[in-house]
Amino acid sequence: MKQLKYSAVAIALISTLAACGGSGSDDTTPPPTDNKFEFAATEMITNLTDDVIISGYSTLAIKGEEMFLASQTLVANKTQANLLAAQEAWKAARQPWEQGESHIFGPVDSLGIDPHLDSWPLNTTDLKTVLTDNSGFSADTIKGWNDDVQGFHTMEYLLFGDGVADNQKDVADLTMSEAEYLMGLSEVFRDYTKTLDDSWLISHDGQTGKAYGELVKNPGTADNTFYASQVGVIQELVNGMIGIVDEVGNGKIADPFGTSAATADTSKVESQYSWNSLTDFSDNIIGVRNVYQGELTGASDKQGIIDFVKAGDEALALRVSSEIDDAIIKIQAIKGSNNMPFRQAIADAEGRVRIQTAVDALSKLQASLESDVVPLLNKWKV
Repeated sequence: MKQLKYSAVAIALISTLAACGGSGSDDTTPPPTDNKFEFAATEMITNLTDDVIISGYSTLAIKGEEMFLASQTLVANKTQANLLAAQEAWKAARQPWEQGESHIFGPVDSLGIDPHLDSWPLNTTDLKTVLTDNSGFSADTIKGWNDDVQGFHTMEYLLFGDGVADNQKDVADLTMSEAEYLMGLSEVFRDYTKTLDDSWLISHDGQTGKAYGELVKNPGTADNTFYASQVGVIQELVNGMIGIVDEVGNGKIADPFGTSAATADTSKVESQYSWNSLTDFSDNIIGVRNVYQGELTGASDKQGIIDFVKAGDEALALRVSSEIDDAIIKIQAIKGSNNMPFRQAIADAEGRVRIQTAVDALSKLQASLESDVVPLLNKWKV
C-alpha cells in the first residue's frame, strides 16, 4: 500500500512536469501559473521524530515500568490505596499510548506491538477460564496466550471491575489470582513498551536493522528500504493523522453510538471499565495536534506539519489548526455538566446530541486533511 501511494504522488509530479514541458510549443498559450511552493522539511522531520514520536514512546516505556512496580506493590500489600495507585498508573500509561495512535506506523505495526498492548474487545470468557485454571502467571507463559487476554484492557478489567454501575473497585473484590495475573500482565506490558521504544532508538527489528527513527530522518539513502524520499515521510505522517481521526469518529465513537438510543451498544465502548473513553478519544486527537504543531503539549514551539501546510497555504494551515482544537473541545464536552461517561452518554438524549456534534467536528477535520492537506504534496517543489 505504501508503494502504491508513493507512486501516485510520483505520477502526479510527472504529469505536472510533462504539462510544463509542452507549454513552450505554442506561443499563444499563456504559461501555466506556478502554484508550487518550497519547504525545507529536514528540520521538521527530525523534530517530529525525536521530540514527538520517540519522546512519546520513551514516556510510555517509563509508564510501563511504573505500572509494573505498582502491580508488584499491590500484590505484596493488597490495600485500597495500592489499588488506587495501580489504577492511576494504568491511566498514566494510557495517555502516551493513545496520543501515539496519531503515528501508528513502523515497529508498532511490524512487530505486532499494537495488538499485544491494545487488543479490544477483551475476551472475558477466556480470561475467567485463565484465572480459574492457572496460577503463578509468569510473563513468559502469558506472552504465549492470545492478545485478547493481555494488554491495557485486561489490566483495566482487573483494576476497575466491569464498569457497568461505576468505575470504583473495592480491593476486597480483587482476588489474589487476579492480582497475580495483573502483575504478570504488567511485566509483559512493560517489556513490550520497552521493545517499542528501543525499536525507534536502537534497532527497528530488534536485531541488526537500523533504528526506525534514523530511517525516518534519513529517507532516500541506499540502505533505507522504508522511505525513498521526504515526500514519503510526510505522507506517512499525514496519513497517520487521518487514520486516527477516522478511527475515533467512525469507529470508536460511531460503533457503540449506533443509529439511535435504542441501537446504542455499550459492549463496543473501548475503555468502558475505567470510564476512560472520553479521555482516550481526546488524547487521540491531542496526538494529532502534537504531530501537526510539532511538539508535545506544553513543550517549546518547534516545526510541525503546520509549517509544511503554511508554506503551501497559510489560510489552510490556520483553519486545520482551529479544526483540531475544535474537535478536542467537542469530544471533551460530551461529558456535559454532570461528568457523564461515554458509555452512559450514548443512551442519553442530550448526550447523543453532544456526541453527534463531536462526530461532525471530526468529519470536518478529516475532510480538510484528506481533501486539502494531502494534495499539497503534489504542489511541493522537491
